[in-house]
Amino acid sequence: MDIRVDATSPTPPYEQVRAQIIAGIENGSTVAGTRLPPVRTLATDLGLAANTVARAYKELEEAGYVETRGRAGTIVRGTDSASARAAEAARAYADTVRRLGIAPDDAVELVRAALADG
Repeated sequence: MDIRVDATSPTPPYEQVRAQIIAGIENGSTVAGTRLPPVRTLATDLGLAANTVARAYKELEEAGYVETRGRAGTIVRGTDSASARAAEAARAYADTVRRLGIAPDDAVELVRAALADG
């Protein structure tokens, strides 16, 4: 697994890690059952704080891309591709509206309006 973090990018490092792992899962280069590197190992390799990589893994787990199996590590799940992509889009939307300062209720109304238009 080849993950790189661009320190000059405006995208936070945890987001870069998360997005690259998702890209690997979606393009088939990282298949279900693949064990991700331990948090501390990947953090050291990338020159990041362990909490940064842990956040990326946590968000991947919340979106259904991976599962943590205790001492067995973090494993790529077999996912329903449409559901996984929808969860990723929802996460990206939530991050965007937070940065824009839009209230959660207003953000939900924007989604309802978009779904009604489509």
